[in-house]
Amino acid sequence: MSRATHVLLLLLAITIIVFSGCITRTSENVLEYPAAGVEYHSTIIERGANYTLSEVRFTSLGTGIEGLLRVPTRANKVPGVVLLPGAGVTKESEQRLARYLASIGYASITIDQRNLGVIDIKRDLALFRAGKVPEEHKMVHDALVAAAVLRDQPEIDSNRIVYMGESNGARFAIIACAIDGKSRGVIAISTCGYDVDTPIATGALRDPAAIEFYRSIDPDCYLERIAPRKFVMIHSLNDPVIQYSAAVRTYSKAAMPKAMYKIDAHTHGYCDAMDGFIKDELRAIMAK
Repeated sequence: MSRATHVLLLLLAITIIVFSGCITRTSENVLEYPAAGVEYHSTIIERGANYTLSEVRFTSLGTGIEGLLRVPTRANKVPGVVLLPGAGVTKESEQRLARYLASIGYASITIDQRNLGVIDIKRDLALFRAGKVPEEHKMVHDALVAAAVLRDQPEIDSNRIVYMGESNGARFAIIACAIDGKSRGVIAISTCGYDVDTPIATGALRDPAAIEFYRSIDPDCYLERIAPRKFVMIHSLNDPVIQYSAAVRTYSKAAMPKAMYKIDAHTHGYCDAMDGFIKDELRAIMAK
């Protein structure tokens, strides 16, 4: 390979069709995004024996988002995973799971979420009341753009894309999967919804604007939009951050096909004990 060709491979700038910044909400107060164009830049930073690792930069709703794209070396096109870290977790820290995914044949794009995934629900509600776009809505959009970037890679099978996330990142993964009808499903690790419909039903939450906003960010309100694609949850029995019972509550609201796996651990987030379940579920989801 010539030096000039190598440079061209390192510096790519491509325009693709993704989702625009024009956010709409349905009568059920859930998010939808129409299509528009965006540019992304990809730079190869590492070549391993069986993978390539690239830095990816794209703009989503006026903000620059950085990600890591890990692609296993295969003769044929490989399926891909949009991997969303938990709050306070960087894309680099998420590479342990990304490396495992590559070892079993799956590409992944992992992004640094806005504010590193840390949310301020009260501030977002105030923005919503003021007619501005809440950060959590933007974070869903970021995940959708990441999926579009992943689909555009020549090594990727664009018809076999799954969303996966940990903790708060899994909440955005669930919502993004519900919006992205082309995705195959979602694997949610150590997470739960907000169960906002319970205080609405009991009358504890009455304010129309608050109801509209809280439903728009509650993964529970998107579960019915995932079927007939698969919804998978993996949770530690003694999770110190999100109780297992809260995950079970969210799981009970999802339609089939679905699966839930319990890990006998005190871990919040991904751990090695989850590998077998992840491998089996990805194989089943991608095979359809």
